[in-house]
Amino acid sequence: MSLIAGLGVLASGCSAVGVLNASAQVADPGVTLTRDIAYAPGERRSLDVYTPTRPAPGRPVVVFFYGGSWDSGSKADYAWVGRALAAQGFVTIVPDYRLYPEVRWPAFLQDSAEAVKWAHDHASDYGGQASRLVLMGHSAGAYNAMELAVDARWLRAVGMDPAKDIAGVVGLSGPYDFLPLRSPELKTIFGPPDQRPDTQPINHVDGRSAPMLLITGDRDHTVDPGNSDRMAARVIAAGGQARVIRYPTLDHVRTVAALAPALRFLAPVMREVKAFVDQRAASEPEPAAAPA
Repeated sequence: MSLIAGLGVLASGCSAVGVLNASAQVADPGVTLTRDIAYAPGERRSLDVYTPTRPAPGRPVVVFFYGGSWDSGSKADYAWVGRALAAQGFVTIVPDYRLYPEVRWPAFLQDSAEAVKWAHDHASDYGGQASRLVLMGHSAGAYNAMELAVDARWLRAVGMDPAKDIAGVVGLSGPYDFLPLRSPELKTIFGPPDQRPDTQPINHVDGRSAPMLLITGDRDHTVDPGNSDRMAARVIAAGGQARVIRYPTLDHVRTVAALAPALRFLAPVMREVKAFVDQRAASEPEPAAAPA
């Protein structure tokens, strides 16, 4: 489900995104936005950076991947998420990535890996610390974030090791174990049946990935909340760390909508995300002091 379609239940059509973006700018004025930085050649391979204005070296870095069924979405629609996370003290990066029908699996994962590589290499340019890098996403974007964390081939292809270079992963209403496919479009996106098990994050769990926070809602009828339960159980069984939070009153869209300042009454999603990112940052070493 696209953000615009889903937010129709909270507001009206495309204006819902405009309202959230405008309200976030008012609520979180202490955020600097740098737009349209290319992380790789080509269209839809650029990102926006949201930086807390108040200086504080060594901030955590959050890369947020939006959802949209791998066929829709734009970083501009998620300016409110970038601002909301940056207002918590995180350098926040929101990338675009190529979508169907232009590409199919795994091109959007390859793009996501390139964006994370850029975030790692340029974190200090914006006051962030590369060793405090957290991946986060909603819906299809949660899939992207989780795949990069548990399937090492994508980040290894850009010279990174997820077991060492990723401090944590936050998934909101993510699909991690969603076979069999029923949608004709998803069958095309994820390829022939014999390939599809390889596309599932749950099948790449080895217990070495970064700790995970998986947030979902019991009223989600778009992505089965059981995806989060099964993923966490597999990670824990393999010796890793994962925590699931299920909100009885939240549906697929409200898990991410609750990040907006005006909608935090829906559930304490932002509080849980901030606590998790801060905890993961605290577990990483402080920046090395400059030589005297």
